[in-house]
Amino acid sequence: MKAFMRAKGRDNGPSEAIDIGPNSSSRPPEIWGARLVVFMRFVAVLWMLQGLLHWKVILAPDRIPIDALPDAVASAIVFFAVMDLMACVGLWLAAAWGGVLWLFAACGGTIILLFMPEFHLAGRFFIPVNVALMVVYFFMTWNAAQERD
Repeated sequence: MKAFMRAKGRDNGPSEAIDIGPNSSSRPPEIWGARLVVFMRFVAVLWMLQGLLHWKVILAPDRIPIDALPDAVASAIVFFAVMDLMACVGLWLAAAWGGVLWLFAACGGTIILLFMPEFHLAGRFFIPVNVALMVVYFFMTWNAAQERD
């Protein structure tokens, strides 16, 4: 077999590596892609805490049981208890669907806080935080996409 490889000029020898992909030394490192993954994991931790707080209201209410709350508030709590944790998983995996779910949950949470500020413990303070996180996410995603091209 070695004689065949040598005859065809394919014997790289034991010290040479086989390179089957694009030359990695010619490509610059993807800095924005790595920053985006770190940002997504940071937001995933925040959304996990938020989702767990919603589940705390459902499973161990401090004040009022969830079935005694108005239907709109109870529905929003259950929706965000599920949606926040699903977005958390997708963000942690740095999957595209995680970013979409997170944006959907963040936009929905912002709209609900405009009409029911008592829905979240932080109240209306959470609105600029949501908007700032979404702007940073779009900025980092755009830069990561430009870096790949």
